[in-house]
Amino acid sequence: MRPHNNYDFTQLGQASESQQAVVLRKAYALLGISFLPCAAGAYAGASVNFYSLFSNSWLSVVAFLIFAYGLSFAIEKNRYNNVGIALLMVFTFGIGFFVSPLLQFALASPIGSQIVGMAAMMTAGVFLTMATIAHHSKSDMNGIGQFLFVGAVVLIIGMILNMFLQIPALSLTISAGFVIFSSLMIMWQIRTVIAGGEDSATSAALTLFISLYNIFTSLVHILLAIMDDR
Repeated sequence: MRPHNNYDFTQLGQASESQQAVVLRKAYALLGISFLPCAAGAYAGASVNFYSLFSNSWLSVVAFLIFAYGLSFAIEKNRYNNVGIALLMVFTFGIGFFVSPLLQFALASPIGSQIVGMAAMMTAGVFLTMATIAHHSKSDMNGIGQFLFVGAVVLIIGMILNMFLQIPALSLTISAGFVIFSSLMIMWQIRTVIAGGEDSATSAALTLFISLYNIFTSLVHILLAIMDDR
């Protein structure tokens, strides 16, 4: 969820175009492969009541945060070797496992499959749109990077507040914010690779996967609130 490099986009033409293309191609390949362990994790999670593994839902949230941020840190530390790729696959499996309760809740609705399908198609559409913009844009992305940093802080604060307040309107606002934030993150990350500011395909794939996860789950929340009559 984080823009981690401060790259001068005015030096766009100075980096090696062939190297950028290789990094981006590998990032896309890793991103595609990462959905396989993610699907396996979701399937494994379907047979387990995740929240029953802990005494309360708060511990479940803490477990998720420790897993997600801890493994993200480990992936970044190994971003240039095969250990990082292996950890990325473990990460995506775990994310699939953790998202399983949301999918089970959504699919329990009479229109659950429609909601999940719509969220998936909309997520794919957002990715293709932002990737296309990133490939054709010539604008300076440094300003967007700063905006994303501020946006991440605001969203995290909003999530923490809503864990205590449990306000439906605030929850939907946060979900909408994540859709916007993660969409811009996709464009920023791809543009950063193209500009030569990111030379690790593993790190780029991690950011893109997290962004897609945020968009998909946020859209599921929004569509459930709008379409589900339960």
